[in-house]
Amino acid sequence: MISAGDFRNGVTIELEGNVYQIIEFQHVKPGKGAAFVRTKLKNIKNGGVVEKTFRPTEKCPQAHIDRKDMQYLYNDGDLYYFMDVENYEQIALSTDDIGDALKFVKENEMVKVCSHKGSVFAVEPPLFVELEITETEPGFKGDTATGATKPATVETGATVYVPLFVEQNDVIKIDTRTGEYLSRV
Repeated sequence: MISAGDFRNGVTIELEGNVYQIIEFQHVKPGKGAAFVRTKLKNIKNGGVVEKTFRPTEKCPQAHIDRKDMQYLYNDGDLYYFMDVENYEQIALSTDDIGDALKFVKENEMVKVCSHKGSVFAVEPPLFVELEITETEPGFKGDTATGATKPATVETGATVYVPLFVEQNDVIKIDTRTGEYLSRV
């Protein structure tokens, strides 16, 4: 159990049957009346954000989130297969569980699988990935003064906006959090 007076950003709590992560918290002491803690909570299973106030003495059970390194093997229709590299156990997750987390992840790459009480709710890709460009329009010499970008398709099928000097078959580094081009490799 954790009291509302001990809330910090990033702490996960169980509330009303859901698991929430504290995004923002603020201790408020009005001139009149009792102090309270104003929080912004993110539901880690569906991504919804709610605002809630607590008395500083109110207690919530703290939720333990397991983050396990697993290897992404392959996808077969609507199922994505992952393997625990320590004991070689495999799990299959549906497209609903994963969302678009794997749009920049190639087969055999390592990812973090997040679960709460054995139920997987998210897959975190590595922060940066290096992928080859399979399709893009050619850039024109001297057309780079404006910092213009063009769409490029990478080997996983995702589309990234890249500078005009990047060509087909180049390997680029991508930030998976934002989906932005970082550099050529």
